[in-house]
Amino acid sequence: MKTLILFSTRDGQTREIASYLASELKERGIDADVINLHRTEEPAWENYDRVVIGASIRYGHYHSTFLEFVKKHAARLNAMPSAFYSVNLVARKPEKRTPQTNVYARKFLTNSEWRPDRCAVIAGALLYPRYRWYDRLMIGLIMKMSGGETDTRKEVIYTDWPQVASFAGEIAQLTAKSPVKSA
Repeated sequence: MKTLILFSTRDGQTREIASYLASELKERGIDADVINLHRTEEPAWENYDRVVIGASIRYGHYHSTFLEFVKKHAARLNAMPSAFYSVNLVARKPEKRTPQTNVYARKFLTNSEWRPDRCAVIAGALLYPRYRWYDRLMIGLIMKMSGGETDTRKEVIYTDWPQVASFAGEIAQLTAKSPVKSA
């Protein structure tokens, strides 16, 4: 069987992380399909024995398509081994890199019906030159207020690739869930 890795990205870093996870899983003998969550309607769930979903934050929010997908498929996601990773710039600070210490991941996990077996919070990338002028301005202001990079000519990858590799190891250890017995 395979691992399904779905991602919701705005600037591409969540896709890069999904691809890296797939390559790390392949090194462990596990095949994975990487699919853009925004471009799939209904995954062929029966082809997969585990699912991973990654989503990025922009201006404090996950994309609505991701949130709707999780809401629609929460029962299916809870029925199989699953993992979630949140990608955001707050996680560039090591103390904000866990589901318990990252406000965005914590809020999502508290409010979602999906209960992933494994979770990670991964720092994203700051890609100023690729942003529209408005996003460059707004993200620059946010970075200034939070002590981050403000030079809008720079691209900074904050992703901790060893952390991503470690998360792939956790995903590889996910095993089938036992069926729920009725009383």
